[in-house]
Amino acid sequence: MRAEIVSVGTELLLGQIADTNAQHLGQLLPQLGIGHTHRQTVGDNLARLEEALRLALSRADIVFTIGGLGPTEDDLTREGIARALDDELVHDEVLESELRRIFADRQSSWVDSQLRQAFRPSCARAIPNPNGTAPGLICEKNGKLVIALPGPRGEFVPMADGPVREFLSMRAGEGVIASRLLRVCGIGEGVLEKKIGHLLASSNPTVAPYAKIGEVHLRLTASAKSVEQAWRRIEPFEEEIRSIVGLAVYGIEDQTLESVVVEMLRKKRWSLAVAESCTGGGLGSRITSVAGSSDVFVGGFIAYSNDAKAKLLRVSPSIFTEGGPGAVSEECAKEMALGASRALNADYAVSVTGIAGPGGGSQAKPVGTVYIGIAYPGGVWAERQTFRSDRAGVRERAIQWALIRLRERLLDHG
Repeated sequence: MRAEIVSVGTELLLGQIADTNAQHLGQLLPQLGIGHTHRQTVGDNLARLEEALRLALSRADIVFTIGGLGPTEDDLTREGIARALDDELVHDEVLESELRRIFADRQSSWVDSQLRQAFRPSCARAIPNPNGTAPGLICEKNGKLVIALPGPRGEFVPMADGPVREFLSMRAGEGVIASRLLRVCGIGEGVLEKKIGHLLASSNPTVAPYAKIGEVHLRLTASAKSVEQAWRRIEPFEEEIRSIVGLAVYGIEDQTLESVVVEMLRKKRWSLAVAESCTGGGLGSRITSVAGSSDVFVGGFIAYSNDAKAKLLRVSPSIFTEGGPGAVSEECAKEMALGASRALNADYAVSVTGIAGPGGGSQAKPVGTVYIGIAYPGGVWAERQTFRSDRAGVRERAIQWALIRLRERLLDHG
């Protein structure tokens, strides 16, 4: 059974709001054994909505619409569904009675435009909406199924997870789909695909790579008659991937790099400090976003100017003199890390210094040049990276690589 989602709303096309409802529904469908092959977004235009729905019905067994069920003139989903199914809209007296009751209970003024919500395609039945006025719809005609859901998040989620899930559970049959996300860091997408290319050709389970900044996410998905059977198909693939890439697999599902680093430090009872220049506190922010990070993170410095680096972190003034290596250098990164470690009595300290741009670069040190330093028990280490991106991208990549290198150093000393 295949499904398609059609999200309705000009505000979605303009990027004014994120389509988190479609994301939620996309995560629900595999749990019910329903394949999700396409998604469309269409604005508040009846002709284009009808066109989108006819296309969806031509290639899917179930079509979901999200939004456009309200009382205003631009709420066109009911009309669009009726046209796409070659059906007609009918007035439902039961729905009107329920709407009037809701308004009376709320002591709200009734306006006739609310009656739009009492119409439905003749092939449809309503889904109660205890959190709003617009009912959902289940429309069945010519072997096709269209399920219309309201757009407001507080109405959509309870309806999708409640009556719609229950209805689909009875219709979906025995098949289920299970998936697992493996998070890999420090290996580029091209290198990783070369290592596991033979697995990418599999059809069940499938292995799909998604490139992220400094990471690659691998989605392993299997279909079977039961959840247990689906997991049995996934497990050997996961084991093989782990055997090939080893410790580069740092987490699963929603684990983040910073949460894994914090947990590694906590297990060893090690403390951490940071010294940041071009990242302006972003590294410390990533770390402190983890609940419980106060167990390991003692603090940090945003030493942006050379004077601040010298005064706060005790970086040698000779680094900044003419002929010296300069603030963006291996020497400076090492002294920054050591200075933060000593000042805060931290077992580990990470430093970042670089040129985020758009100006300030040179032939020897172009924009995107970043040095990452790590002070650790018994030594200090630093490396140069060059990131090609805009200012925000350079900063984000520098933070990500600082966390990757810190994790590697923690593994080395584990």
